[in-house]
Amino acid sequence: MTTQTTPVTAAPRPASPARNRVRRKEQRRSPLLTALTALMLIYSLVPLVWLLINASKTQEGLFTSFGLWFDDDFALFDNIRATLTYDDGVFVRWLLNTLLYVVLGAGGATALATLGGYALAKFDFPGKRGVFAVVIGAVAVPATALAVPTFLMFSKLGLTNTPWAVIIPSLISPFGLYLMWTFAASAIPGELLEAARVDGAGELRTFIRICMPLLAPGIVTVALFTMVATWNNYFLPLIMLKDPDWYPLTLGLNAWNDQAATAGGQAIFHLVITGSLLTILPLLAAFLFLQRYWQSGLAAGGVKD
Repeated sequence: MTTQTTPVTAAPRPASPARNRVRRKEQRRSPLLTALTALMLIYSLVPLVWLLINASKTQEGLFTSFGLWFDDDFALFDNIRATLTYDDGVFVRWLLNTLLYVVLGAGGATALATLGGYALAKFDFPGKRGVFAVVIGAVAVPATALAVPTFLMFSKLGLTNTPWAVIIPSLISPFGLYLMWTFAASAIPGELLEAARVDGAGELRTFIRICMPLLAPGIVTVALFTMVATWNNYFLPLIMLKDPDWYPLTLGLNAWNDQAATAGGQAIFHLVITGSLLTILPLLAAFLFLQRYWQSGLAAGGVKD
């Protein structure tokens, strides 16, 4: 006859006073920090709320209703339809132009920054310190200071009033290059590269198969920065483009907004606001889609000490 014994479990230890004090400190919240966070949240969300609310109003409703509340006549879908079809659907043409500039300009800038940052971080060559100084200096120079020299150069080459006048300058991102340089230096262990070379992997295969996954968070960050900068670019297309068929959304919406100030021009402020709402939706979607790639520590444990 067998008897069953119940396992004896140790009683939980009471938390030490020091641990309790640490927990209480962790649970404390700073009222000042909470208030500042709330103010920043309000500052960020109020313009988006205003844009969404007023995109649902008619042209008359914009001037007869409160700015932060809906009008009796909900016209959001009518405004979207009118925005996409106004002037033979020129808004769609501007949207396609902007996508072209972002895909070729921002995409090319991300690729060049990734390749250049990786090479500068993991290879030694003569003049590396000079390149570092040039990159830091380029980061400090504002883009508006280079607009006129860029226009004169492209004018000599006959590239003004063409998409290349917007795409080619967008390929250069000193900040993206510097960011990838510093990120690659810390995210890719040198021992990992040495192990791949010992195993017979070439430089290209090592970069694609080993380094690219480790650089994914930095690549996504640079891609978002360059995409937002190209999407919102206004001054460069303003001085480079004269043909409205090549306008990006920034110039196109500004042209619609200026119609009310021209002789015989039609005021279409409701379409400008609706177009602005449609303009930011792709950026919001890109941030929501790419945020999962913003992770750190991908190389943790990749090299055993």
